[in-house]
Order: sequence, then structure tokens, then C-alpha cells
Amino acid sequence: MAKNSTVIVTGASSGIGLGVAAAFLARGADVVINGRDAGRLAKAAAHLGHDANVAQVAGDIGDAATGAALVRTAVERFGGVDVLVNNAGTFAAKPFTDVTEEEVDGFLTANLKGTYLTTQAVVRRMREQGRGGSIVNVGTVLVDHAVAGLTASAPVISKAGVHALTTSLAAELAADGIRVNLVAPGMIRTPLHADWDVDSFGGLALLNRVGEVAEVADAVVYLAGAEFTTGHALRVDGGHVTGRA
Repeated sequence: MAKNSTVIVTGASSGIGLGVAAAFLARGADVVINGRDAGRLAKAAAHLGHDANVAQVAGDIGDAATGAALVRTAVERFGGVDVLVNNAGTFAAKPFTDVTEEEVDGFLTANLKGTYLTTQAVVRRMREQGRGGSIVNVGTVLVDHAVAGLTASAPVISKAGVHALTTSLAAELAADGIRVNLVAPGMIRTPLHADWDVDSFGGLALLNRVGEVAEVADAVVYLAGAEFTTGHALRVDGGHVTGRA
């Protein structure tokens, strides 16, 4: 990845998204960060520092206007868009028959529709620029390997759509020089799991521990710059799927 690349990161107020933004900034990139809550996003920007290299766009990616605003800000502040990291999303465990229609719609909007609409806005700009680009989606290993007792059908099916979108767009956008890949984290220590005893899930992985945000961020940065890789899903799960725990 070129030092002066411009990167859009959705869901960057905390957790993996914030870690990804920090990783790109450390490598000399300009970053446009997004989150639904303007106050939390401003705190994230202050935490990141690098004021000259960070722009903020608050908004719900389920609204197409947010994707358009992200692209517009990237162009106005930094001259274009080179990388999109679709990290924004939500997760909550709930038994299958207890999930409401409203909750299903919420997961599909936050995890799949938002990724779809944001990617549309970015791809239109990348095509105008004519120099290719890189898209990295964030999925989950639960698409490939469910865990007994972790009842999360609604968020998992929405993330499965992101996995499918990655493969489909890798084929469709290759002629434009746009690469599309995915990072599939296992159990990662993030604020999303603040109410859980997250370390109790360490035994699911062959490496016998949970992952850290920086390890996912490193994988995202790698795929963003991997110029002969597209359509790939990189598991960052400590061997969770391989071990079939």
C-alpha cells in the first residue's frame, strides 16, 4: 500500500475499526473515519491524533447518503479514495425463535445493506479515478463454523451476505483493477464483547486464546496492499475453523 493512500474505514468509533484506522495512519495513510454517533466519532478522532490526516463523517451506512458523504469528504480533503474498509456492523446473540422481524431487518441493514451501499459509492469514484483500488470487508468465521450455544443466526446470515458479496465483486470489478477481499475474525477482544468473559472462549482456537484488535488490523492492512490477491477470505481466528472446536 502506497504511503499517501486515502482510506475510508466504517465503524471506526471503537474496536476493530478504530484499530484499523490507527494501523493505516501509522503507515502514512490519510483516513476518513465513520461512525453513527458524532460524539463518539469525535472522541475516536482525538484518540487517533494525526489531525491533518484524519477526517470524520458521522452517519448510518444503511443510508446511501452516508456513503456519498464519505466519498465526497475523501475527495475534498485528500484528493480521492484508494481503500475502503467495510467494518461497520453489529452483533448480538439471541435464540432463533426469539428473534423479531425488526431485529432481522436491523442486522441486514447494518451488516449487509450498509456494506453494499457504501461500496457502491466508493466503486463509482474508483472507476472515475481510473487507477483501481482495494476493498476489504470484515466478516466472521461463524459463517463457516457455527458454535454450539452461541445462538446468533440473524447477525451470521447478514455477514454471510458480505462473504458472498466479496466473491461476487472480486469477479465483477477485476477488470477495473479493484481488488475485493475479506477478513473473517474469530473471537476478538473488543468493546462489543465487554459484557462477556471473552477469555473463556479462548479454547475454541487451536492457539488457545482470543485475538486482539491489532491482529485483525494487521490482516486488513495486508489485504489492502496485496496486489495479486482478490476474492480471498483471510481467517484471523487462531485456528478456530481449522480445529473444528
